Amino acid sequence: MLSSWLRSSHRTGAAAALVLFVGSAGAQESAAPPPNAHVMSLDVRAFRPVEGPSSGPEVYYSIISDEADGTFLRGEYRPGLETVTMGHEVPDNVRGSVRRLRWRWRARAFPTMGNECRPGRGDSAASVMAAFKRGLKWYVLKYVWSTVAPLGAVCDQKRTLLLARDTIILESGGAADVWRTEVVDLRQAFRMHFANGDPQAEVPDLVGIGVLTDGDQTHSESSADWSGFELVY
Repeated sequence: MLSSWLRSSHRTGAAAALVLFVGSAGAQESAAPPPNAHVMSLDVRAFRPVEGPSSGPEVYYSIISDEADGTFLRGEYRPGLETVTMGHEVPDNVRGSVRRLRWRWRARAFPTMGNECRPGRGDSAASVMAAFKRGLKWYVLKYVWSTVAPLGAVCDQKRTLLLARDTIILESGGAADVWRTEVVDLRQAFRMHFANGDPQAEVPDLVGIGVLTDGDQTHSESSADWSGFELVY
């Protein structure tokens, strides 16, 4: 279940490690799918709580529809709330063939001095997580829109027998309430982060996508919107 990898992947205050973003896996690519690619959309209305409270006002996410922006998922964290992560399972028939993940997001409120590369300040305006599983082991690529962390940094790395996780700063700062589109080559990213860049390394099944906005460490408000999730395979 998605709750398993999200509980395991909750940040632990591990030492940050910075790397250059230029040329790294996970860099943004063309928004157009490659020739002959198949595209599967993930409905934001199907995201469900997979970590934290599962119902009631403590679940600080809602679905909003309007003419200008269509239908999107909004998260609005307020200090004192327990962190809630929303997740969507990847359908069984495409788990082994997904290559790219595409989505839109916009930061609405940045947690005060949120910095995923600093212990005790690891709150993000927005996060998108891709979870892979091989046997009992989970691998998580966590892409974040940070307040002040260096663009392209890889932070809060974790390596245990049952979990490998990297946090990648995909966006940092900038104007609020502006939609940005991201495209990530997940297979290339997995190999770069978890297989020492071996282009022939086997990539396990992609089993889930998660989203999060939080401000529990900085005790501040945090808010973001997400839409347009697509799996390209």
